[in-house]
Amino acid sequence: MDTWRLIPLETHNAFMNMAIDEAILISHTENLVPNTLRLYQWQPSSVSIGKNQNSHEQVYLDNCRRLGVDLVRRNSGGGAVYHDQKGELTYSITAQIRDLSRTADIIGAYTSIYAAITDALRLFGVAADFSLGDTKNCPNLTVKGKKISGSAQTLKRNVVQQHGTLLLSVDLPRMFHLLRVPFTNNCTQAAQIAQRKITSVQNELGHAVTAETAANVLTQGFTATLKIHLKSSPLTMYEQALAKKLYTWKYSTASWNQKGTLKPYSPNAT
Repeated sequence: MDTWRLIPLETHNAFMNMAIDEAILISHTENLVPNTLRLYQWQPSSVSIGKNQNSHEQVYLDNCRRLGVDLVRRNSGGGAVYHDQKGELTYSITAQIRDLSRTADIIGAYTSIYAAITDALRLFGVAADFSLGDTKNCPNLTVKGKKISGSAQTLKRNVVQQHGTLLLSVDLPRMFHLLRVPFTNNCTQAAQIAQRKITSVQNELGHAVTAETAANVLTQGFTATLKIHLKSSPLTMYEQALAKKLYTWKYSTASWNQKGTLKPYSPNAT
């Protein structure tokens, strides 16, 4: 049985969360760390957009500023996502693609990871279905046709990183005062339509579930489905230093988050 690293549930702002994920990815491609499962939340609440998205087309930026919601551009693809600081648990898996997919392809990795989340939801008593998505939507999990978990991936030197959400509860009016949708500029109408398309663990169970409980269930799902042993361990000193540099140079900058551009990298940045 392979041993993977578990970074237990932690909370950071949007910029540090994305910096840590990329630091883990870089470290794994350099063979410095093992396959890793990380669990985290966001404080304050945040919106993340895909690497190649236009922030002005995807997000109501003025509403983000007014509500104190951070905006960050991910290093992965996918669409805009609202991360509520209490209503969501986020995971990231960083692993050799061959350890997730017998065919060593992206779809196989998605399938394995979502099988683990499906098993975790089963422990809650929630039956979820895997959807391959389409040209506009990444693969996701649904419950009775409503999305409960979405994700995005990036691939670097045969190491895949998938970070995704598990909706514990959902505030659709707030979500769609932040996220733009192509079919309407009316935030209230967008939220009403989304009620038919989005659900949460709380909606399905009829009661709230803590992030700590969800994190425990997720680790059980990954352990059983991927047939791995998870060993709790912190970031290495190298990862910590790299995350701080990525935070300063990249993820906390307006040029990256709003335009997707970066200043030349300085190895002496702190």
